[in-house]
Amino acid sequence: MTSPAPITRALTPVGRLFALAIDIVRAAFKPPFQLREYIEQTWFVTKVSALPTALFTIPFGATIALLLAELTRQFGAQSQTGAGAVLAIVQQAAPIVTALLIAGAGGSAVCADLGARTIREEIAAMEVLGISPIQRLVVPRVLAMATTAVVLNGLASVVGVGGGYFFNVIVQGGTPGAYIASFSAVAQVSDIVVSELKAFLFGFTAGVVAAYRGLNPPPGPKGVGDAVNQSVVISFVLVFLINLVLTGLYLELVPPKGS
Repeated sequence: MTSPAPITRALTPVGRLFALAIDIVRAAFKPPFQLREYIEQTWFVTKVSALPTALFTIPFGATIALLLAELTRQFGAQSQTGAGAVLAIVQQAAPIVTALLIAGAGGSAVCADLGARTIREEIAAMEVLGISPIQRLVVPRVLAMATTAVVLNGLASVVGVGGGYFFNVIVQGGTPGAYIASFSAVAQVSDIVVSELKAFLFGFTAGVVAAYRGLNPPPGPKGVGDAVNQSVVISFVLVFLINLVLTGLYLELVPPKGS
């Protein structure tokens, strides 16, 4: 019994996306590595994503701090505001904000660049000449997005925690010592590790999706633009799904501090 055509059409792009991810991982360990291209792409992605990440994280961290301060006040646990706010920012907010901006700013540029090369048949010309477009063009861009996400995640964590501290202590009149003490009482090194792991996987996923849509744009004059929009939307969906899985695994496998 054959599978229905709609199911086949829906699963085919998924299989191709996973196949491209595997090809990228394999090509990353094959010489020669395009170091210059990697450095240029890393600088480009950092340039277009760093400032928006910092600016976006400030209100995000402030919102979390304000909300948790109000909730803990209702339950008489104001001293635990710092722990909840900082852990929420480091584990969840910072990597997600970083991933969304990496996918929206860097991923759209990568998709547009590869899509334009595909439309102009540069990718086909490279394959005819025996040059792997994945190793030459895709690998440096995907690795640049993944490593930049790790660095920007640290920036987002610092800015978000600083914003949460300012709004909780200065705006709401919280106690600085209680804010810091509650965080140090429950935080552990694994919180930072899982945050950076999330950021790397999010950046890698956004890079793979951008490369896939750029190498396979829809036909027609609007193909590249449609591919860019699709890559951003797909990246957002995958980021939230991966975050759900990683958060569930982390909470199950890593015991809380002091338990």
